[in-house]
Amino acid sequence: MFYLGMLALAVGLGLPIAVLSAGVAQGRIGAAAMEAMARQPDAAGPIRTGMLIALAFVESLVIYALLIFVLLQGRLPQVADILSKLH
Repeated sequence: MFYLGMLALAVGLGLPIAVLSAGVAQGRIGAAAMEAMARQPDAAGPIRTGMLIALAFVESLVIYALLIFVLLQGRLPQVADILSKLH
């Protein structure tokens, strides 16, 4: 039962934590890029390229978290099965 509880906790909290963290990271990346472009407008092209690459890496981590979420959710038993074992 402990294993199932920890698995349910990982499935229920893992993806939201990953998504919130990625949202914060993407906001910081965008803000830093805008600030850098404002300071040096001539370097806007390379800054934009670096920003897009960084955003792609952050987004790929969220996609991996979603994949793990889907795989772990398939391992969780149905609620009816758990309740039938308790009674």
